[in-house]
Amino acid sequence: MDPLNPEDPAGIGPFRLLGRLGVGGMGRVFLARSSGGRTVAVKVVHAELAAQEEFRRRFAREVAALERVGGTGTTPVLASDTTAESPWVAVGYVPGPSLRAVVAEEFGPLPAATVRTLAAGLARGLTHVHDAGLVHRDLKPSNVLLTVDGPQIIDFGIARAVETVTDGGLTSTGAVVGSPGFMSPEQVRGEKLTPASDVFCLGSVLVYAATGHSPFGTADSGVHATMFRIAHDEPDLTGLPAELAGLVRSCLAKDPAERPSAAELVETVDVVDPWLPAEVLARLGRHAARVLEVEAVTAGGGTEGSTSGACPSADRTSGDGRGTTGAGPGDPTPPPAPRGPERRRRGRLIAAGTALAVAAAATVTYVVWPGRDTGGDGRKNPTGGQSGDASARPAGIVPAAFLGAWEGVQRGSADHPRETARIEIGQGAAGSKIAVYVQVGEERLCMGRSRLVSADEDKVVLGESDVTTSVPDQRCTPAAHQTLTLRSPDVVEWSSGTVKATFRKARTGTDIVPERLVGRWKMENDPLIYGENRDRYSDEVTVTQGPVGATVFRRVHVYPRLDDEGNPRPDSVSCTFTSILAGSGTPLIIGPGTTVADASDSDCEDAGTAGYLTVDRFKGRDRLLVFPMLDGEPGEYYRG
Repeated sequence: MDPLNPEDPAGIGPFRLLGRLGVGGMGRVFLARSSGGRTVAVKVVHAELAAQEEFRRRFAREVAALERVGGTGTTPVLASDTTAESPWVAVGYVPGPSLRAVVAEEFGPLPAATVRTLAAGLARGLTHVHDAGLVHRDLKPSNVLLTVDGPQIIDFGIARAVETVTDGGLTSTGAVVGSPGFMSPEQVRGEKLTPASDVFCLGSVLVYAATGHSPFGTADSGVHATMFRIAHDEPDLTGLPAELAGLVRSCLAKDPAERPSAAELVETVDVVDPWLPAEVLARLGRHAARVLEVEAVTAGGGTEGSTSGACPSADRTSGDGRGTTGAGPGDPTPPPAPRGPERRRRGRLIAAGTALAVAAAATVTYVVWPGRDTGGDGRKNPTGGQSGDASARPAGIVPAAFLGAWEGVQRGSADHPRETARIEIGQGAAGSKIAVYVQVGEERLCMGRSRLVSADEDKVVLGESDVTTSVPDQRCTPAAHQTLTLRSPDVVEWSSGTVKATFRKARTGTDIVPERLVGRWKMENDPLIYGENRDRYSDEVTVTQGPVGATVFRRVHVYPRLDDEGNPRPDSVSCTFTSILAGSGTPLIIGPGTTVADASDSDCEDAGTAGYLTVDRFKGRDRLLVFPMLDGEPGEYYRG
């Protein structure tokens, strides 16, 4: 769990917020507590979705359906307000790690007896979901939480409300929303889903639990290739214990009619008690203790909405089970979370990383970076200009070693960033605005300028900041005091309060984008996936050259308009999105997608996250991968 951001509310409805559990395609998720002391997870819808009446209507219908779900293995809906300015729903909080975290980070593949009990527990939870007239649609390892009493399924049902208002399951940056490695064949083909789809996904989850890999591969070989294997190939059951083969194969039957029902699995699969290995049980105890710790801190001396670093880590990384909705081996989830002191440090980084953010008009497409050509001789008090020069600037005090741009990852990893920052430092006197910075997280891009407080050979201190750019509008706050400490010619340590991160020297100038990324790219539609409607889908990306702060990413997406039942109509929707360049490193960071109003239909909305771009070689061709800064598979594009 991460601390609350400065702009987060202190409470939602009757619940007092304790911290952030994650963010996903639908919205933000907070850990909260009721007045009676019950710990809950509160999901708050993104503003761009809340502004859509169609989404609100379907969200209200889905929440009403979820309220009918009850019983062992599911998280109950405790309260909701679907008419609020920011609609929300509160569900019971499960203080346990996800199956993905246990298998990928904590323990490894689980014993066969544990997997059989897992199967029975998940089947029991799915039975309750199906009896309420719902299909989960996104059963995967990160949506399964492990407790002493059995597995718990989270995020059931809500995904359908998002599907109706997104463009065919893609974000505005072209990233696949969902978890291709854990889809059913009928999901891949875009057919109407029945409870049998969840049973197929259950089979894939069981393979992951027992072996540590998905039965149909990962996105490393291409999202469409993974989806093709799901629809047409036999599963890879390498490493699966023989006693689980019959159970798994029955769930993974290509024909939905040949799969057992969830109720049949509950009746036929044997269980053991205790069902988890001793090491995992110990992990559950430690996790529960951290939750109690943060509750005690918040209830005792902390203020409501506090950004205290006492929040425990949590394994939930998705806000709704889609934005996932996943990234990583097998289940596309973020890279393994750091442990011990590093994990606690990352929690603190989020608080300061958010404080670093600033904003202004989202229509600004570039900024003028401060000059760096005066007073850069390394002296503490340079003269700042030639004698007799009437236009000479005030004396600068910034040592030459600090001049230029610095970039770092504040959350995530270098290969898979979740929050990044860039600071470009120019020359100037104390009190002048010599630093321009960009901060990017899952949902926003913030830019601003900071005043110089002091500088010496080892340290530069920045103080008061002004807002310059915010995407979306009015989502950023002025940055807090920041300190950069020189560690080597190419490395500085950035800090704000007790939070620290490593920044490295970065490129500056007007041509930041690597030439390999520049050009026109097109997504190729697999006829086995898109079928007879293949020619009605078009998805193109254009990457142009420019400086940080410029609009360098443009995506045009055309797709069939859908009726209320999800069937294609004769007319189409065309949406154009653009994103601002936010960094010069590899991967290349871009801000959230913004709809170009005069080039898009009225149905198009800003529904994207920030992202990052890389290019690799796939089957002898250059492939542009557009990753979202949340759990999700990349969009794949080839030279147009």
